[in-house]
Amino acid sequence: MNDVIYSVNGPVVTVRGTRSFSMMEMVYVGDAGLIGEVISVTNEKTTIQVYEDTTGVRVGEPVKGSGAPLSATLGPGIMQNIFDGIERPLADIAAQSGAFIATGVRASSLPVDKKWDVTVLVKVGDYVHGGDFIASCPETSIITHRSMVPPNLSGSVVWTAENGQYTVTDPICRIRLDDGREETLYLAQKWPIRMPRPVRGRHSIDRPLITGQRVIDTLFPIAKGGAAAVPGGFGTGKTMTQHQLAKWCDADIIVYVGCGERGNEMTQVLDEFSELEDPKSGKPMTERTVLIANTSNMPVAAREASIYTGITLAEYYRDMGYDVAMMADSTSRWAEALREISGRLEEMPAEEGFPAYLPSRLAAFYERAGCVDTLAGGEGSISVIGAVSPQGSDFSEPVTQNTKRFVRCFLALDKSLAYARHYPAINWTISYSEYYEDLDPYYEKNIGPDFCRLRGRMLGLLSEENKLMEIVKLIGSDVLPDSQKVTLEIARVIRVGFLQQNAFHKNDTYVPLEKQMWMMDAIMHLYDRAAALCEAGVPVSAMSAAGLFDRLIKVKYEIPNDRVQMFGDVEKELDRVCDELLAKQKAAAPQKE
Repeated sequence: MNDVIYSVNGPVVTVRGTRSFSMMEMVYVGDAGLIGEVISVTNEKTTIQVYEDTTGVRVGEPVKGSGAPLSATLGPGIMQNIFDGIERPLADIAAQSGAFIATGVRASSLPVDKKWDVTVLVKVGDYVHGGDFIASCPETSIITHRSMVPPNLSGSVVWTAENGQYTVTDPICRIRLDDGREETLYLAQKWPIRMPRPVRGRHSIDRPLITGQRVIDTLFPIAKGGAAAVPGGFGTGKTMTQHQLAKWCDADIIVYVGCGERGNEMTQVLDEFSELEDPKSGKPMTERTVLIANTSNMPVAAREASIYTGITLAEYYRDMGYDVAMMADSTSRWAEALREISGRLEEMPAEEGFPAYLPSRLAAFYERAGCVDTLAGGEGSISVIGAVSPQGSDFSEPVTQNTKRFVRCFLALDKSLAYARHYPAINWTISYSEYYEDLDPYYEKNIGPDFCRLRGRMLGLLSEENKLMEIVKLIGSDVLPDSQKVTLEIARVIRVGFLQQNAFHKNDTYVPLEKQMWMMDAIMHLYDRAAALCEAGVPVSAMSAAGLFDRLIKVKYEIPNDRVQMFGDVEKELDRVCDELLAKQKAAAPQKE
């Protein structure tokens, strides 16, 4: 007896009276063969979530099992591609069905006809373990793809192909397993998207993910192999911030997942990345980028799967020894997909209607980040940066609060800063990073012993400004003593001259760590001189009239990134102006009898 559909409720389909399917098995639903996944099995019924539009699906249509879980195809051809949430290439689908994804459309995840220049890395007689490299080929001009033995296999090589051109379906080698069976290996392999790929071990985090964004690198660093959240309401610049991080962070490979975002935003990503020159290689940025686009008008169940597809692709390249940065934009849309499916399953809702298992799903996702020792004996990392879209900028809602439990860097975006055109609009009073202790040895060794001290002083001044502004709002700034006015002026220099960054200026869109330290040093040097002038009786109004503070704000545009020694001249210029002000003050002071 064939298994047939008993009921259809949006993306949720049930089959009655069957024992044909196993939990998490991928199935083909209806006459169109829609891709689905088994999410519940009982004596009475099997429940399936469908990753395609179920419009037109009828009761009584057949459901067929695949015998395998929902898996990603991993091999050469991933880079420079754009997939939907279940790894179907959108360019191929567009060629078949036009601008919208047709129901039941089929497309191979990887190009099956393209031939790759393959160098075979093993020879007959070698004993290979899971994760060992069997072949390599140039996937793009800057990424070398290394095909691996699937993690669950090991054995002796009994045959290999010659070096040459092969497709992903051509055999590369054959191994004899320990039980005597033979297994043929190809350039590509499959892996279940909900199962983390195994590693030899994890090691401690000790390097920052350098982004070139001063407010992040200096004040709230993200670790390479760490996890960060970028929460913010509508219009605060979450997508723009992630674009900047994707463009400039020092990861080898970028996996960008647009989960439930608007289609025009993903189009913007495509257009920008295709035009952008990779600062490392000078080649197009797309040569080390893969995009997963599950826009807001695509099926909701596929939105839930897109996060897992993205992290699986990231783990695959991590296992090759690359440092991968994954941008998830946004995890709130993913959580909303969980909520919708949970509601259709009639599960007991938790806070704000989200399912009770939301925290464990978030934890399982963010835990797949990390620095690891790969099965091949190398090192790789995945850094996960997830955007969160709390409604009305309410950071107390469940997705934001649960995300904070599983990330160690929280970059809170502020609507008032965004509306004031202060970008990145990261609020320095409620953002935090827990990576200081892990990363400070790196900063002290590679940038300078003063880096952490200067950062601490800057954070202290910003905190002091926040307290003073409460007084200013009540009674104005005129009643403050000059020493506190100096604090406010230097805090303004920090905000406008250091934290605010211009993405369209060649000297300011990306700033190396060395220049960031020189900028901090110049700001703190000015603060020390201004405080000394204040003690000598020089009014803050005279310092402002002399252009002391505004001069330092403009420096970020004037000094190229490769000429940081020019900051020495800037400090000398500031010293000269301060000395002139001090001399005028002494000359104006009444002569003592």
